[in-house]
Amino acid sequence: MANMEYNVPSERWPAHPERATLEGKNKFIGFWTFLAGETVLFASLFATYLALKDSTPSGHLHAADLYHLELAFVMTMLLLTSSLTSVYAIYHMRNNNFNKMQLWLGITVLLGLGFLALEIYEFIEYVHLGHTFRSSAFGSSFYFLIGTHGFHVVLGLVWITLLIIRNAKRGLSVYTAAKVNTAALYWHFIDVVWVFIFTIVYLLGVL
Repeated sequence: MANMEYNVPSERWPAHPERATLEGKNKFIGFWTFLAGETVLFASLFATYLALKDSTPSGHLHAADLYHLELAFVMTMLLLTSSLTSVYAIYHMRNNNFNKMQLWLGITVLLGLGFLALEIYEFIEYVHLGHTFRSSAFGSSFYFLIGTHGFHVVLGLVWITLLIIRNAKRGLSVYTAAKVNTAALYWHFIDVVWVFIFTIVYLLGVL
């Protein structure tokens, strides 16, 4: 009952409920500031990878010998599709359709889990081939970059799952809309980072 004051009837539902309150506006601005810092983090990891990707001892596997472009492509499609489903969730949120918002958030989580499962499978295969975090500077830079992204994916999945559970009790309001929108922005950022990973690490790695 504590959040009943945030409930808005359908006829008065704002076009952008995520920014209908001062708290929502502050979350929106603050989160873009946070993403700027995350961009610097990943830019540093990309630079490190590019500097060390050819640093492998004699006889060790190189990027072109390891990467499976088909698997990376499937992983990319899963994440890009999950970004689209999160857009659908926001669309239904802005149209005050709680059930469809929850549905598309749930589909987003399932697609993200599929991505993680394939990434774990990829890591296990690489380890069996001798490509580990400690095998070379190339291995360290690779796992640090991909692992950091994977950790962000896990955080995003936990975040969205908790929102789905909490929304089931609270319903849809301008208060919860701001939280859902922030999580969606975070998820889009993760997807954009992966597009760069697919291009710089996998696509260029096999050429």
